[in-house]
Amino acid sequence: MIDIKLIRENPEIVKENIKKKFQDEKLVLVDEVLQMDKEYRAAKTKGDSLRGEVNKTSKQIGMFMREGKKEDAEKAKARVKEINQELQDLEVAEQKLEEEIKTRMMVIPNIIDPTVPIGKDDSENVEIEKFGEPIIPDYEIPYHTDIIATFDGLDLDSAGRTSGNGFYYLKGDVARLHSSILAYARDFMINRGFTYFIPPFMIHGDVVKGVMSFKEMENMMYKIEGEDLYLIGTSEHSMVGRFINQLIPQKELPYALTSYSPCFRKEVGAHGIEERGLYRVHQFEKQEMVVVCEPEDSKKWYDILWKNTVDFFRTLDIPVRTLECCSGDLADLKVKSCDVEAWSPRQKKYFEVGSCSNLGDAQARRLNIRIRGEKGNYFPHTLNNTVVAPPRMLIAFFENNLQADGTVKIPEPLRPYMGGQEKLVPTK
Repeated sequence: MIDIKLIRENPEIVKENIKKKFQDEKLVLVDEVLQMDKEYRAAKTKGDSLRGEVNKTSKQIGMFMREGKKEDAEKAKARVKEINQELQDLEVAEQKLEEEIKTRMMVIPNIIDPTVPIGKDDSENVEIEKFGEPIIPDYEIPYHTDIIATFDGLDLDSAGRTSGNGFYYLKGDVARLHSSILAYARDFMINRGFTYFIPPFMIHGDVVKGVMSFKEMENMMYKIEGEDLYLIGTSEHSMVGRFINQLIPQKELPYALTSYSPCFRKEVGAHGIEERGLYRVHQFEKQEMVVVCEPEDSKKWYDILWKNTVDFFRTLDIPVRTLECCSGDLADLKVKSCDVEAWSPRQKKYFEVGSCSNLGDAQARRLNIRIRGEKGNYFPHTLNNTVVAPPRMLIAFFENNLQADGTVKIPEPLRPYMGGQEKLVPTK
């Protein structure tokens, strides 16, 4: 949510930003907010004036009573009653206007960073840099479910019976590998100075509305029936929500946090053949990074966050690239974002395994998170990035570490978590 002062003082900047995001249908919202804000402030001014008149008239009532002017006192009382009714009506109008303004402000997109490339959708995202040599071996790389089947490590049929499509059982060495990757990711981030958290896996509706746009909320979140609770789609939701309505002492910043959680997502929409298996599922686990910092430091932290993910994947011998998200591909709260994509030797292309985002002060405004500084209170910036999200990451892992003989190499950093194993050997 942007600062309403920007709409008051520079509505054309807000409109131009909407155009850059190819959301012209939202242009009318700027004019509606301007008009409603004008009416709201006029109502507030009138209310202040009426409250002043009430105070003045109330004093006159006492004076009239002392002087024995009962008729004048009754007229003054009648006037106070009339003003109080008018004030009551004004307060109702103010509240309605305030809600209408907020409703519109919540869907006006955040101002994007000047460096964001302009484009309509993800097809116009821009490659920034590649890390590691993308290799296509001279032997066949099967589909990831077929690779995992040789280790008897995946059971989709049983998951279909218990839970439906988009769920899975991992077992044996594959399940252990999944847990090992998450444990390694946890220690990797702790060693980089991040504080480790396991957060709540359910959050209240006001937190959901504070951390994400309505469109994202509708397409992603599962609601607990009959309760004001939602299953988190990522631990960023509860980690940023942790600071709701808090006044943070300036000296405590920055907060560099890393969190583990399961994630639950509706994943609305049709999916192609490459998104079956473990690619797009309703439940998965993830290690996340979240930063709350001074506004002037968010660009620095943005670079730190995406580089952490690149470094993590490179320690596991997986080539990756970074892709700058264009304006039309940015969610409404984001100022700037890039995807980290892993190389798929089977598909001979990269696919998304993580996303790094700078949200500016949008989440802080929605959640009323402020910094207590020497010169007053102000909003911090929030950022997030995926360290790793298996099981999708397992696709890249198996494809890039599969050997010609069907074994899968276990990179050295994972071996302590795998009981010293250097490779997985097919059982089928």
